[in-house]
Amino acid sequence: MSKLGETVTGARVLGTRIAASQRQSNPEGRMPLMEHLRELRNRVVKAAAALLIGTAVGLIPAVFDRIWAFVERPFCQAKVHGITGCHRLGHQLIFTGVLDPFMQRVEVAFFFGLIVTCPIWLYQLWAFIAPGLYRREKRWTYGFVGTAAPLFVAGAAIAYFAMSRGLGYLLGLTPSGVNNFIQVPTYLSYFVAMILGFGLAFELPLTMVILSLAGVLTHERFAKWRRMIIFLVFVFAGIASPSPDPLTMLLLAGPCVVLVEVAEVVIWATDRRRARRPELYAGLSDDELSPLDLDLPSSDGADVRPSPGSDG
Repeated sequence: MSKLGETVTGARVLGTRIAASQRQSNPEGRMPLMEHLRELRNRVVKAAAALLIGTAVGLIPAVFDRIWAFVERPFCQAKVHGITGCHRLGHQLIFTGVLDPFMQRVEVAFFFGLIVTCPIWLYQLWAFIAPGLYRREKRWTYGFVGTAAPLFVAGAAIAYFAMSRGLGYLLGLTPSGVNNFIQVPTYLSYFVAMILGFGLAFELPLTMVILSLAGVLTHERFAKWRRMIIFLVFVFAGIASPSPDPLTMLLLAGPCVVLVEVAEVVIWATDRRRARRPELYAGLSDDELSPLDLDLPSSDGADVRPSPGSDG
């Protein structure tokens, strides 16, 4: 057993040394086109395999029943003419085709696998893209993903709890004496549209912050167009929400307006921080060249001038 442990340790040390020598000989991680294509193929195969396994798990009857109960709950909780629940005809989802039950199971299981395995296929995507990014770009990516994911989840959660009210309003418009038989594919389309609409709407403030960091949107410009931006938020909420009832639109637009106000504070702080930095080309006109013999500050505070033999 001791010899086996020594062999494993030696293999690990050898692998570490080989990887270090490869990084030293190719510090930028450059690869020819065929190597990139092979890398992409391997990443896609791993992501597809994970997605297939997640879908297969979603097709297990015990797992699928719980998933479907979660998906169907907003519809069953909708109050239509004072009645809730999926217990009688006219208040139940229906199928109208022979293959509809099978396709519904596959569709629900696929989305379940897509959500459950998202850490795996997102990692495969990141592992393919990350070697071509600079350290600063990686930090920006971490910040974007770390902010975008909670915002999307928050929007999806609000959509899930607001869905029953929207369904109650829409189905309550059915005239007396008329039954409204909702097909399962129609309800699934509504369910997915609500989740995606609310989730993407919550990304709007993050988009504004990114535009501010890129120098496109300033606080002065934001303050000038503030009323118009809030109005456009309500317009976007009305478009993003598949339910035309005003309550659902307000449930989406209200948190978005609050997030926009938070984004305004971030944009204001970004502009103040940018204003403190010295302008590199201050005082130069558009057609004036900057001098090449500028004193370059070093890390220890001393001025460093380019040597005569350097390229500048």
